[in-house]
Amino acid sequence: MSLAVLCASTGNALDRTDAAGLADDLTAALRAAGATTVERDRGDGDTAALMSDVARRARETGESLLICADNLVAHPSLVRTLATEPSGRTAALVVADPDGGLREDRGLLVSGSAGAGARFAGALCVAPGDLAVLERMPAAAPGPPDTPDAVLAALLDAGVSPVASRVRLLHAERVHAPGELAAARAVVATVDEDAARLRLAVKEKDDFFTTYAVSSWSPHVTKWCARWGLSPSQVTVVSIGFAVAAAAAFWQASRPAMILGAILLYLGFVLDCVDGQLARYSRRFDAFGGWLDTMADRAKEYAVYAGLAAGAERIGLPYAWPLAITAMLLQTVRHMTDAWYGALHDEAATRAKPATAAAGGVGARLTAASNRVQSDSGSAAYWLKRIVVFPIGERWALLAVLAALFDGRVALAAVVVCGLLAAAYTLALRSLRSMSMRVGVLHTVDTARHRDDGLATRRLTSRARLPRPLLLSAFAAVAALALVVALLAGALEHGEAWGIWISGDVTVPLVLPGVAGWPLLVVGLLTLAAGLSAGVRHDGPLDWLVPAALRAAEYLLVVAVALVAAVPPPVTFLLLFTLALRHYDVTARMEKSAPAADGRGSVFGWEGRVVVLLIFAMLGLATPGELLMAVLVGGAFLHAAVAAHRAGPVRPAGATAALSGAGGR
Repeated sequence: MSLAVLCASTGNALDRTDAAGLADDLTAALRAAGATTVERDRGDGDTAALMSDVARRARETGESLLICADNLVAHPSLVRTLATEPSGRTAALVVADPDGGLREDRGLLVSGSAGAGARFAGALCVAPGDLAVLERMPAAAPGPPDTPDAVLAALLDAGVSPVASRVRLLHAERVHAPGELAAARAVVATVDEDAARLRLAVKEKDDFFTTYAVSSWSPHVTKWCARWGLSPSQVTVVSIGFAVAAAAAFWQASRPAMILGAILLYLGFVLDCVDGQLARYSRRFDAFGGWLDTMADRAKEYAVYAGLAAGAERIGLPYAWPLAITAMLLQTVRHMTDAWYGALHDEAATRAKPATAAAGGVGARLTAASNRVQSDSGSAAYWLKRIVVFPIGERWALLAVLAALFDGRVALAAVVVCGLLAAAYTLALRSLRSMSMRVGVLHTVDTARHRDDGLATRRLTSRARLPRPLLLSAFAAVAALALVVALLAGALEHGEAWGIWISGDVTVPLVLPGVAGWPLLVVGLLTLAAGLSAGVRHDGPLDWLVPAALRAAEYLLVVAVALVAAVPPPVTFLLLFTLALRHYDVTARMEKSAPAADGRGSVFGWEGRVVVLLIFAMLGLATPGELLMAVLVGGAFLHAAVAAHRAGPVRPAGATAALSGAGGR
């Protein structure tokens, strides 16, 4: 950022000396936030023309624009927080006020009414993607509001929902008289700004285990890391080391090793929280760092699953690897639904309220009930709602405790059972709530990229466009699940080897036409049929489930092939692990507003992998086929990760680039 505007306020009775001193303080705060040029709007000219000019200049440089009222008394770090909003969206400084006329929805500001709960404090940072709104601002009518208020009103009218940057432990207020100025400065002076910033680095509403077992002391570690000059990404790398060490200890499977693994897992999770706290405390954000944090979380968790399964197998406990595969498959599909439901909710928040307010039914009542529970953060219902979705803190705590007390198989079984219950709960409630929202979100992006369609599907859908993408993908997932269940239950036997004659004594071995082979082939064809809906608009109220359904269908087909062809479970786990990283890569880039790994789209998507996997199975080469596919998918993922790292930190272009308003890590 290089440009900021300090705007004259109306009704200001400050004397010239006080006004000049306050302007100097704000100019210093704006420069500390990153502005190299601070322009003054003294209120004696055409404000709309000035804003149009500075917005145009900021847009041409591709940078955000800081706008601040000249009568704002605030801690300087609040201005820096605006300028470093990690999501890259437009952000506005707000204070709690029942009569403020603004309302928060998942961290985004929308127009409210009396009792809405938030009031604009007079400073905002406009993202490059929203600067065009300021260029079109009309001339103000007689008796205009302060310029920052007019800018915020114009943004809200244009459908922009800024991130609500709340004051919380710090202080900010606009003053109009010498007495108000002195009182505000006295309040600011009583707050230890650094201590408040450190406390604010902790997520305001986190999960139960994280809140009481980690965040109660992790700020001390955060402060130490900041003092030693560590970056958030460096802390992330250290946390990966702890998780890998925990997985290695679980693989040893002795009681002391299991206890050590549990301790290492806990400490790794503490560092996983510290990297985000350090980013918020130091305001060191970048798209690659956020992506790395998201990817590391999943890679660490799944590495621990593998360590637990290998340790259980080491001491002769059966079925541990199937449990690890189930846990990974379930968690990956759940995270796909989490990402897209969050994007759907943010999209609903930006829509005009009349478009969704009329929606009623069970979903609307569930939304209202959820909002009431969320507002009472100290109640038992609030914490129960947090725990029942089985977030990462609770998962890692359960893994650590059960591994230390019992064994890896017990820990994995508990994760699977709790994950299934949480998935059923969240899927049912979110489906009902999304139908009441009456909005879509998947059609607003490159649908083929997030479906992970390959070149074959992209070409095919230009000619064949079957409707109802969710129905087709869900049917494929259910069919694949039924096949896996039948194989596990013993209702179907392994494929029977046979050969097809080529010439003389030369035959090619095939395995599909066995008892289990034909159902596998049929389910594979049904899954491929889901690609015929790729060219249809995914704008239905439940179409946000399509990526997750396709992931479930593909992963379950991998498992089915492994069961039919007796592929060793560790090989299947490895392939699913690389596929999960590939799909998390796409989702994490969306959530963190990082650039896509390949702007041209995928050549070899999910449908290509399904076809190749079936061909390898037919040739009796399922095990080497899954190994080869794991190497290719993993290699492509690592190549994209290295390329992104070499490209350096990337800030998102603006609000339109981010689907999720959560920001940060």
